[in-house]
Amino acid sequence: MTDGAPVMTSLPASMTLRDAPAVLESLRQAFAADGEAVWRIDAAPVAQLDTSALAVLLECARMAKAGQRSLEIVGVPPRLGDLAQLYGVDGLLGIVCPEKKMAPQPSGEVA
Repeated sequence: MTDGAPVMTSLPASMTLRDAPAVLESLRQAFAADGEAVWRIDAAPVAQLDTSALAVLLECARMAKAGQRSLEIVGVPPRLGDLAQLYGVDGLLGIVCPEKKMAPQPSGEVA
C-alpha cells in the first residue's frame, strides 16, 4: 500500500518487436510486486511502437484476469490508441479512444 497515491507501472519509451520480450518480463515482475486490486499501467512514455505493443498489453490483460485483478491503462498515446482500435482490442484493454472529429470537406460534407 502507498501513501494514498495509486501505484503505477510505467511502460518504456520503446515497445517494438525487438523490445517485447524484455518489456514483458519487466511487466511480469511489476505485476507480481504490485498487490493492488487494480493494476495501473502508464502508457504515456511510449514514443516508439509497433503491433508488438498490443501483444504485450494483451498479455498484461491475461495476467490481470488470471490474478483476478482489473487492468487500467492510462496516458495512452494516440498512435497506440489508434492501433488498439484498428485491431479491435481497445475494449479488451480498457482503452477508450476519444472520438475523432473529421474536418469538413469543401462542399460542407464530413469526410
